Amino acid sequence: MAEIGHLVGQVDIVHGLYYAVMHGVFALFGDSLVTLRLPSVLATAAACGLTALLGARLSHRRAGMGAGFALAVTPAVQEYAQEGRSYAFVLAFMVLATWLLVGALERPGAWRWAWYAGAVLIAALLNWFSLLALVAHGVTVVCLRLDRTRRAGWALAACGAVAGALPMILASRAQASQVAWIRPLGWSTVLGVLITVTIAALCARLPHARVPSSVRKGVPHARVSLAAVALPLCAVPQCGLVLISLVQPLYITRYVLFAYIGLALLIGALLATIAVRLGTHARVLLPVAVPLALLALLPVELGLRAVESRVDDVLTAADVVDHVRGSADGVLYIPAARRDTALVSPHAFTGLRDLALVQGPVESGTLAGTEAGPRAVERAMLSARRIVLVTDPGPRSADSARDRAKQRVLDEHFVRRSDSVERGRRVSVYERREPGRPRPAAQGHPSRR
Repeated sequence: MAEIGHLVGQVDIVHGLYYAVMHGVFALFGDSLVTLRLPSVLATAAACGLTALLGARLSHRRAGMGAGFALAVTPAVQEYAQEGRSYAFVLAFMVLATWLLVGALERPGAWRWAWYAGAVLIAALLNWFSLLALVAHGVTVVCLRLDRTRRAGWALAACGAVAGALPMILASRAQASQVAWIRPLGWSTVLGVLITVTIAALCARLPHARVPSSVRKGVPHARVSLAAVALPLCAVPQCGLVLISLVQPLYITRYVLFAYIGLALLIGALLATIAVRLGTHARVLLPVAVPLALLALLPVELGLRAVESRVDDVLTAADVVDHVRGSADGVLYIPAARRDTALVSPHAFTGLRDLALVQGPVESGTLAGTEAGPRAVERAMLSARRIVLVTDPGPRSADSARDRAKQRVLDEHFVRRSDSVERGRRVSVYERREPGRPRPAAQGHPSRR
Protein backbone atom coordinates (compact mmCIF):
# COMPACT_ATOMS: atom_id res chain seq x y z
CA MET A 1 0.00 0.00 0.00
CA ALA A 2 2.90 2.36 0.66
CA GLU A 3 4.06 1.80 -2.91
CA ILE A 4 0.58 2.70 -4.21
CA GLY A 5 0.72 5.88 -2.13
CA HIS A 6 4.11 6.67 -3.65
CA LEU A 7 2.73 6.05 -7.15
CA VAL A 8 -0.38 8.23 -6.89
CA GLY A 9 1.76 11.05 -5.56
CA GLN A 10 3.42 11.10 -8.99
CA VAL A 11 0.77 9.81 -11.38
CA ASP A 12 -2.74 8.30 -11.54
CA ILE A 13 -4.09 9.81 -8.33
CA VAL A 14 -7.55 9.59 -9.92
CA HIS A 15 -7.26 5.79 -9.83
CA GLY A 16 -5.75 5.52 -6.36
CA LEU A 17 -8.85 4.05 -4.69
CA TYR A 18 -9.30 1.46 -7.43
CA TYR A 19 -5.62 0.46 -7.16
CA ALA A 20 -5.99 0.06 -3.40
CA VAL A 21 -9.11 -2.10 -3.76
CA MET A 22 -7.52 -4.33 -6.41
CA HIS A 23 -4.37 -4.62 -4.31
CA GLY A 24 -6.50 -6.19 -1.59
CA VAL A 25 -8.32 -8.41 -4.10
CA PHE A 26 -5.02 -9.67 -5.52
CA ALA A 27 -3.72 -10.32 -2.02
CA LEU A 28 -6.75 -12.52 -1.30
CA PHE A 29 -7.22 -14.33 -4.61
CA GLY A 30 -3.92 -14.03 -6.47
CA ASP A 31 -2.99 -11.94 -9.50
CA SER A 32 -4.63 -13.42 -12.57
CA LEU A 33 -6.73 -12.11 -15.45
CA VAL A 34 -9.81 -13.65 -13.85
CA THR A 35 -9.10 -11.87 -10.58
CA LEU A 36 -8.51 -8.63 -12.47
CA ARG A 37 -11.72 -8.73 -14.50
CA LEU A 38 -14.23 -10.53 -12.29
CA PRO A 39 -14.81 -7.53 -9.96
CA SER A 40 -15.89 -5.46 -12.98
CA VAL A 41 -18.28 -8.22 -14.04
CA LEU A 42 -19.80 -8.37 -10.55
CA ALA A 43 -20.05 -4.58 -10.31
CA THR A 44 -21.86 -4.42 -13.66
CA ALA A 45 -24.25 -7.18 -12.59
CA ALA A 46 -24.99 -5.24 -9.40
CA ALA A 47 -25.57 -2.08 -11.43
CA CYS A 48 -28.08 -3.85 -13.69
CA GLY A 49 -29.92 -5.31 -10.71
CA LEU A 50 -30.09 -1.95 -8.94
CA THR A 51 -31.29 -0.29 -12.14
CA ALA A 52 -34.13 -2.81 -12.32
CA LEU A 53 -35.10 -2.07 -8.72
CA LEU A 54 -34.87 1.67 -9.33
CA GLY A 55 -37.06 1.49 -12.43
CA ALA A 56 -39.67 -0.54 -10.56
CA ARG A 57 -39.61 1.96 -7.71
CA LEU A 58 -40.04 4.96 -9.98
CA SER A 59 -42.54 3.49 -12.42
CA HIS A 60 -43.62 -0.13 -12.61
CA ARG A 61 -42.19 -3.62 -12.22
CA ARG A 62 -42.18 -4.08 -16.00
CA ALA A 63 -40.31 -0.81 -16.44
CA GLY A 64 -37.73 -1.95 -13.91
CA MET A 65 -37.15 -5.29 -15.57
CA GLY A 66 -36.86 -3.60 -18.95
CA ALA A 67 -34.39 -1.05 -17.58
CA GLY A 68 -32.18 -3.74 -16.06
CA PHE A 69 -32.06 -5.71 -19.29
CA ALA A 70 -31.49 -2.54 -21.35
CA LEU A 71 -28.46 -1.61 -19.27
CA ALA A 72 -27.11 -5.16 -19.47
CA VAL A 73 -27.19 -5.30 -23.28
CA THR A 74 -25.77 -1.79 -23.83
CA PRO A 75 -22.50 -2.33 -25.79
CA ALA A 76 -20.51 0.28 -23.86
CA VAL A 77 -21.56 -1.26 -20.55
CA GLN A 78 -20.61 -4.74 -21.76
CA GLU A 79 -17.23 -3.45 -22.91
CA TYR A 80 -16.24 -2.11 -19.50
CA ALA A 81 -17.82 -5.05 -17.69
CA GLN A 82 -14.97 -7.20 -19.03
CA GLU A 83 -12.10 -4.79 -18.41
CA GLY A 84 -9.95 -4.45 -15.31
CA ARG A 85 -10.73 -0.76 -14.77
CA SER A 86 -12.72 1.33 -12.34
CA TYR A 87 -15.60 2.32 -14.63
CA ALA A 88 -17.89 -0.61 -13.80
CA PHE A 89 -17.50 0.30 -10.12
CA VAL A 90 -18.41 3.91 -10.89
CA LEU A 91 -21.48 2.66 -12.74
CA ALA A 92 -22.60 0.58 -9.77
CA PHE A 93 -22.07 3.34 -7.21
CA MET A 94 -23.90 5.90 -9.34
CA VAL A 95 -26.94 3.59 -9.59
CA LEU A 96 -26.74 3.14 -5.83
CA ALA A 97 -26.44 6.90 -5.31
CA THR A 98 -29.48 7.51 -7.53
CA TRP A 99 -31.45 4.87 -5.60
CA LEU A 100 -30.47 6.53 -2.31
CA LEU A 101 -31.41 9.96 -3.72
CA VAL A 102 -34.91 8.76 -4.54
CA GLY A 103 -35.26 7.27 -1.06
CA ALA A 104 -34.08 10.48 0.59
CA LEU A 105 -36.47 12.58 -1.49
CA GLU A 106 -39.37 10.29 -0.64
CA ARG A 107 -38.63 10.11 3.10
CA PRO A 108 -36.02 12.71 4.10
CA GLY A 109 -33.71 11.88 6.96
CA ALA A 110 -30.17 12.76 8.00
CA TRP A 111 -28.94 9.17 7.69
CA ARG A 112 -30.48 8.81 4.22
CA TRP A 113 -28.67 11.92 3.00
CA ALA A 114 -25.44 10.70 4.64
CA TRP A 115 -25.63 7.37 2.77
CA TYR A 116 -26.32 9.25 -0.46
CA ALA A 117 -23.33 11.55 0.06
CA GLY A 118 -21.14 8.53 0.81
CA ALA A 119 -22.11 6.74 -2.40
CA VAL A 120 -21.49 9.88 -4.47
CA LEU A 121 -18.12 10.38 -2.78
CA ILE A 122 -16.95 6.82 -3.45
CA ALA A 123 -17.95 7.16 -7.11
CA ALA A 124 -16.04 10.45 -7.30
CA LEU A 125 -12.93 8.93 -5.72
CA LEU A 126 -13.08 6.20 -8.35
CA ASN A 127 -13.48 8.77 -11.15
CA TRP A 128 -14.31 12.35 -10.32
CA PHE A 129 -16.05 12.90 -13.65
CA SER A 130 -18.91 11.05 -11.94
CA LEU A 131 -19.67 14.35 -10.19
CA LEU A 132 -21.41 15.28 -13.43
CA ALA A 133 -24.12 12.89 -12.22
CA LEU A 134 -24.36 14.99 -9.06
CA VAL A 135 -25.18 17.95 -11.30
CA ALA A 136 -27.86 15.80 -12.95
CA HIS A 137 -29.29 15.02 -9.53
CA GLY A 138 -29.39 18.74 -8.83
CA VAL A 139 -31.42 19.26 -11.99
CA THR A 140 -33.81 16.57 -10.75
CA VAL A 141 -34.20 18.31 -7.40
CA VAL A 142 -34.91 21.64 -9.12
CA CYS A 143 -37.40 20.16 -11.60
CA LEU A 144 -39.38 18.41 -8.86
CA ARG A 145 -39.98 21.74 -7.05
CA LEU A 146 -39.54 20.18 -3.66
CA ASP A 147 -39.92 21.82 -0.28
CA ARG A 148 -37.06 23.63 1.41
CA THR A 149 -36.19 20.72 3.70
CA ARG A 150 -35.55 18.34 0.81
CA ARG A 151 -33.63 20.94 -1.19
CA ALA A 152 -31.45 21.77 1.80
CA GLY A 153 -30.82 18.09 2.51
CA TRP A 154 -29.63 17.47 -1.03
CA ALA A 155 -27.48 20.61 -1.04
CA LEU A 156 -25.72 19.62 2.20
CA ALA A 157 -25.14 16.08 0.98
CA ALA A 158 -23.80 17.32 -2.36
CA CYS A 159 -21.46 19.79 -0.68
CA GLY A 160 -20.18 17.06 1.62
CA ALA A 161 -19.43 14.74 -1.30
CA VAL A 162 -17.68 17.47 -3.29
CA ALA A 163 -15.67 18.55 -0.24
CA GLY A 164 -14.52 14.97 0.27
CA ALA A 165 -13.39 14.63 -3.35
CA LEU A 166 -11.90 18.13 -3.65
CA PRO A 167 -8.36 17.30 -2.43
CA MET A 168 -8.05 14.57 -5.06
CA ILE A 169 -9.48 16.84 -7.76
CA LEU A 170 -7.00 19.61 -6.96
CA ALA A 171 -4.09 17.17 -6.79
CA SER A 172 -5.05 15.65 -10.14
CA ARG A 173 -4.58 19.02 -11.86
CA ALA A 174 -0.81 18.55 -11.52
CA GLN A 175 -1.18 15.28 -13.46
CA ALA A 176 -3.28 16.74 -16.27
CA SER A 177 -0.72 15.61 -18.84
CA GLN A 178 -2.15 12.10 -18.50
CA VAL A 179 -5.23 13.13 -20.51
CA ALA A 180 -3.30 15.13 -23.10
CA TRP A 181 -3.75 12.25 -25.56
CA ILE A 182 -7.53 12.75 -25.81
CA ARG A 183 -8.46 14.08 -29.23
CA PRO A 184 -10.82 16.99 -29.91
CA LEU A 185 -14.49 16.20 -30.39
CA GLY A 186 -15.45 14.62 -33.68
CA TRP A 187 -18.79 14.90 -35.41
CA SER A 188 -19.48 11.21 -34.82
CA THR A 189 -19.18 11.72 -31.06
CA VAL A 190 -21.45 14.75 -31.06
CA LEU A 191 -23.97 12.95 -33.26
CA GLY A 192 -23.94 9.93 -30.96
CA VAL A 193 -24.65 12.11 -27.93
CA LEU A 194 -27.47 13.93 -29.76
CA ILE A 195 -29.09 10.65 -30.81
CA THR A 196 -28.87 9.21 -27.30
CA VAL A 197 -30.32 12.31 -25.64
CA THR A 198 -33.06 12.60 -28.28
CA ILE A 199 -34.16 9.00 -27.70
CA ALA A 200 -34.15 9.63 -23.96
CA ALA A 201 -36.20 12.83 -24.36
CA LEU A 202 -38.81 11.06 -26.50
CA CYS A 203 -39.13 8.20 -24.00
CA ALA A 204 -39.45 10.74 -21.17
CA ARG A 205 -42.81 11.84 -22.60
CA LEU A 206 -44.36 8.40 -22.09
CA PRO A 207 -46.92 7.96 -19.28
CA HIS A 208 -44.85 5.37 -17.45
CA ALA A 209 -41.98 7.86 -17.35
CA ARG A 210 -43.94 10.95 -16.30
CA VAL A 211 -46.36 9.59 -13.66
CA PRO A 212 -44.68 8.56 -10.38
CA SER A 213 -45.52 5.05 -9.25
CA SER A 214 -46.27 6.34 -5.77
CA VAL A 215 -49.02 8.53 -7.19
CA ARG A 216 -50.62 5.61 -8.93
CA LYS A 217 -50.47 3.68 -5.66
CA GLY A 218 -52.05 6.54 -3.77
CA VAL A 219 -49.02 7.39 -1.63
CA PRO A 220 -49.06 11.19 -1.12
CA HIS A 221 -45.59 11.77 0.30
CA ALA A 222 -43.51 10.77 -2.75
CA ARG A 223 -43.92 12.26 -6.21
CA VAL A 224 -40.62 11.40 -7.91
CA SER A 225 -41.16 10.44 -11.54
CA LEU A 226 -38.86 8.28 -13.62
CA ALA A 227 -38.43 11.01 -16.24
CA ALA A 228 -37.35 13.58 -13.64
CA VAL A 229 -34.55 11.27 -12.53
CA ALA A 230 -33.57 9.51 -15.75
CA LEU A 231 -33.57 12.28 -18.36
CA PRO A 232 -31.12 14.58 -16.50
CA LEU A 233 -28.95 11.57 -15.65
CA CYS A 234 -28.72 10.70 -19.35
CA ALA A 235 -28.39 14.21 -20.77
CA VAL A 236 -26.47 16.34 -18.27
CA PRO A 237 -23.24 14.27 -17.96
CA GLN A 238 -22.90 13.72 -21.71
CA CYS A 239 -23.79 17.26 -22.77
CA GLY A 240 -21.74 18.72 -19.93
CA LEU A 241 -18.60 16.82 -20.93
CA VAL A 242 -19.17 17.77 -24.58
CA LEU A 243 -19.26 21.46 -23.61
CA ILE A 244 -16.13 21.09 -21.46
CA SER A 245 -14.40 19.35 -24.36
CA LEU A 246 -14.92 22.39 -26.56
CA VAL A 247 -12.34 24.10 -24.32
CA GLN A 248 -10.23 21.10 -23.26
CA PRO A 249 -10.69 17.76 -25.09
CA LEU A 250 -11.86 15.30 -22.43
CA TYR A 251 -14.78 13.40 -23.92
CA ILE A 252 -14.34 9.65 -23.61
CA THR A 253 -17.43 7.43 -23.37
CA ARG A 254 -16.16 5.59 -20.30
CA TYR A 255 -15.92 8.86 -18.35
CA VAL A 256 -19.72 9.22 -18.58
CA LEU A 257 -20.65 5.53 -18.75
CA PHE A 258 -23.13 6.09 -15.92
CA ALA A 259 -25.25 8.23 -18.25
CA TYR A 260 -26.53 4.99 -19.74
CA ILE A 261 -28.37 4.37 -16.46
CA GLY A 262 -30.75 7.18 -17.40
CA LEU A 263 -31.18 5.87 -20.93
CA ALA A 264 -31.84 2.33 -19.65
CA LEU A 265 -34.50 3.60 -17.23
CA LEU A 266 -36.30 5.41 -20.03
CA ILE A 267 -36.10 2.41 -22.34
CA GLY A 268 -37.64 0.44 -19.50
CA ALA A 269 -40.52 2.93 -19.45
CA LEU A 270 -40.90 2.45 -23.20
CA LEU A 271 -41.12 -1.33 -22.78
CA ALA A 272 -43.66 -0.92 -19.98
CA THR A 273 -45.79 1.31 -22.22
CA ILE A 274 -45.65 -1.24 -25.02
CA ALA A 275 -46.63 -3.95 -22.54
CA VAL A 276 -49.75 -2.00 -21.57
CA ARG A 277 -50.69 -1.71 -25.23
CA LEU A 278 -50.22 -5.45 -25.68
CA GLY A 279 -52.64 -6.20 -22.88
CA THR A 280 -52.93 -9.93 -22.27
CA HIS A 281 -49.90 -10.58 -24.50
CA ALA A 282 -47.60 -8.46 -22.30
CA ARG A 283 -46.02 -11.52 -20.68
CA VAL A 284 -44.19 -12.38 -23.88
CA LEU A 285 -42.71 -8.88 -24.34
CA LEU A 286 -39.44 -9.29 -22.39
CA PRO A 287 -38.86 -12.95 -23.38
CA VAL A 288 -39.11 -11.79 -27.00
CA ALA A 289 -37.50 -8.32 -26.75
CA VAL A 290 -34.35 -9.42 -24.96
CA PRO A 291 -33.35 -12.16 -27.46
CA LEU A 292 -34.16 -9.80 -30.34
CA ALA A 293 -31.97 -7.09 -28.81
CA LEU A 294 -29.15 -9.57 -28.26
CA LEU A 295 -29.51 -10.83 -31.82
CA ALA A 296 -29.48 -7.30 -33.26
CA LEU A 297 -26.40 -6.42 -31.21
CA LEU A 298 -24.69 -9.76 -31.77
CA PRO A 299 -22.06 -8.44 -34.24
CA VAL A 300 -21.12 -5.71 -31.79
CA GLU A 301 -21.07 -8.06 -28.81
CA LEU A 302 -18.92 -10.61 -30.62
CA GLY A 303 -16.58 -7.84 -31.75
CA LEU A 304 -16.11 -6.70 -28.15
CA ARG A 305 -15.06 -10.20 -27.16
CA ALA A 306 -12.83 -10.91 -30.14
CA VAL A 307 -9.06 -10.81 -29.84
CA GLU A 308 -9.00 -8.23 -32.63
CA SER A 309 -10.87 -5.76 -30.40
CA ARG A 310 -7.80 -5.40 -28.18
CA VAL A 311 -6.38 -2.29 -29.79
CA ASP A 312 -3.52 -2.10 -27.27
CA ASP A 313 -2.61 -5.74 -26.80
CA VAL A 314 0.45 -5.87 -24.55
CA LEU A 315 0.27 -9.64 -24.14
CA THR A 316 0.60 -10.33 -27.85
CA ALA A 317 3.44 -7.81 -28.13
CA ALA A 318 5.21 -9.55 -25.24
CA ASP A 319 4.84 -12.89 -27.04
CA VAL A 320 6.53 -11.37 -30.10
CA VAL A 321 9.39 -10.10 -27.92
CA ASP A 322 9.73 -13.55 -26.37
CA HIS A 323 10.05 -15.00 -29.87
CA VAL A 324 12.81 -12.63 -31.07
CA ARG A 325 14.74 -11.82 -27.88
CA GLY A 326 17.20 -14.71 -28.21
CA SER A 327 19.32 -12.80 -30.74
CA ALA A 328 19.20 -9.43 -28.95
CA ASP A 329 21.00 -7.98 -25.96
CA GLY A 330 18.99 -4.83 -25.29
CA VAL A 331 15.45 -3.43 -25.39
CA LEU A 332 14.21 0.07 -26.03
CA TYR A 333 10.79 1.75 -25.76
CA ILE A 334 9.46 4.71 -27.74
CA PRO A 335 7.75 6.31 -25.91
CA ALA A 336 8.71 5.18 -22.41
CA ALA A 337 5.05 4.33 -21.68
CA ARG A 338 5.42 1.26 -23.92
CA ARG A 339 7.49 -0.27 -21.12
CA ASP A 340 4.17 -1.53 -19.77
CA THR A 341 4.64 -4.43 -22.20
CA ALA A 342 7.51 -5.68 -20.05
CA LEU A 343 5.78 -4.87 -16.77
CA VAL A 344 2.83 -7.09 -17.69
CA SER A 345 4.94 -10.00 -18.97
CA PRO A 346 8.44 -9.65 -17.49
CA HIS A 347 9.38 -13.27 -18.32
CA ALA A 348 9.18 -12.44 -22.05
CA PHE A 349 12.02 -9.92 -21.61
CA THR A 350 14.42 -12.18 -19.71
CA GLY A 351 18.00 -11.54 -20.78
CA LEU A 352 17.28 -8.14 -22.37
CA ARG A 353 18.96 -5.11 -20.85
CA ASP A 354 16.72 -2.04 -20.62
CA LEU A 355 19.03 0.43 -22.32
CA ALA A 356 17.30 3.64 -21.18
CA LEU A 357 16.08 2.81 -17.68
CA VAL A 358 17.87 4.19 -14.64
CA GLN A 359 15.13 3.74 -12.02
CA GLY A 360 12.28 1.23 -12.16
CA PRO A 361 8.58 2.05 -11.79
CA VAL A 362 8.41 0.85 -8.18
CA GLU A 363 11.43 2.86 -7.05
CA SER A 364 10.44 6.00 -8.96
CA GLY A 365 6.73 5.80 -8.12
CA THR A 366 5.79 6.05 -11.79
CA LEU A 367 4.08 3.83 -14.34
CA ALA A 368 7.00 3.64 -16.77
CA GLY A 369 10.07 4.24 -14.61
CA THR A 370 12.68 6.97 -15.01
CA GLU A 371 14.93 7.05 -18.06
CA ALA A 372 18.44 8.43 -18.45
CA GLY A 373 19.27 11.59 -20.38
CA PRO A 374 19.70 11.56 -24.17
CA ARG A 375 23.49 11.20 -24.11
CA ALA A 376 23.45 8.35 -21.59
CA VAL A 377 20.78 6.56 -23.64
CA GLU A 378 22.89 7.02 -26.79
CA ARG A 379 25.96 5.51 -25.12
CA ALA A 380 23.95 2.52 -23.88
CA MET A 381 22.48 1.93 -27.34
CA LEU A 382 25.89 2.03 -29.01
CA SER A 383 27.13 -0.62 -26.58
CA ALA A 384 24.51 -3.08 -27.88
CA ARG A 385 24.71 -5.23 -31.00
CA ARG A 386 21.03 -6.03 -31.46
CA ILE A 387 18.14 -4.06 -29.98
CA VAL A 388 14.47 -4.96 -29.63
CA LEU A 389 12.29 -1.85 -30.07
CA VAL A 390 8.75 -1.76 -28.69
CA THR A 391 6.75 1.18 -30.02
CA ASP A 392 3.46 2.29 -31.56
CA PRO A 393 2.28 0.83 -34.86
CA GLY A 394 1.97 4.10 -36.78
CA PRO A 395 4.55 6.76 -37.60
CA ARG A 396 6.53 7.50 -34.46
CA SER A 397 6.32 11.01 -33.06
CA ALA A 398 9.34 11.73 -30.88
CA ASP A 399 7.91 14.19 -28.38
CA SER A 400 10.96 14.41 -26.11
CA ALA A 401 14.67 14.97 -26.63
CA ARG A 402 15.29 11.50 -25.25
CA ASP A 403 12.99 9.83 -27.79
CA ARG A 404 14.47 11.90 -30.59
CA ALA A 405 17.92 10.71 -29.55
CA LYS A 406 16.73 7.08 -29.54
CA GLN A 407 15.32 7.43 -33.04
CA ARG A 408 18.40 9.23 -34.37
CA VAL A 409 20.78 6.56 -33.09
CA LEU A 410 18.64 3.79 -34.56
CA ASP A 411 18.55 5.53 -37.95
CA GLU A 412 22.26 6.33 -38.05
CA HIS A 413 23.87 3.25 -36.52
CA PHE A 414 21.40 0.35 -36.84
CA VAL A 415 19.54 -1.59 -39.52
CA ARG A 416 16.08 -2.98 -38.96
CA ARG A 417 16.13 -6.77 -39.44
CA SER A 418 12.55 -7.67 -38.54
CA ASP A 419 9.32 -5.84 -37.91
CA SER A 420 5.99 -7.08 -36.53
CA VAL A 421 2.81 -5.07 -36.00
CA GLU A 422 0.08 -6.65 -33.92
CA ARG A 423 -2.98 -4.93 -32.41
CA GLY A 424 -1.62 -1.64 -31.23
CA ARG A 425 2.07 -2.44 -30.78
CA ARG A 426 5.09 -2.71 -33.07
CA VAL A 427 8.07 -4.88 -32.19
CA SER A 428 11.21 -4.44 -34.30
CA VAL A 429 14.70 -5.90 -34.10
CA TYR A 430 17.61 -3.63 -35.02
CA GLU A 431 21.18 -4.76 -35.69
CA ARG A 432 24.28 -2.57 -35.41
CA ARG A 433 25.45 -1.46 -38.86
CA GLU A 434 29.00 -2.37 -39.82
CA PRO A 435 31.41 0.60 -39.93
CA GLY A 436 31.59 2.12 -43.40
CA ARG A 437 28.49 0.33 -44.59
CA PRO A 438 26.08 2.77 -46.32
CA ARG A 439 22.73 3.43 -44.79
CA PRO A 440 19.98 1.53 -46.66
CA ALA A 441 17.42 3.60 -48.51
CA ALA A 442 14.50 1.58 -47.16
CA GLN A 443 14.12 -1.10 -44.53
CA GLY A 444 11.09 -2.95 -45.82
CA HIS A 445 7.51 -3.12 -44.76
CA PRO A 446 6.25 -4.37 -41.44
CA SER A 447 4.96 -7.92 -41.31
CA ARG A 448 1.81 -8.94 -39.54
CA ARG A 449 1.82 -12.16 -37.57
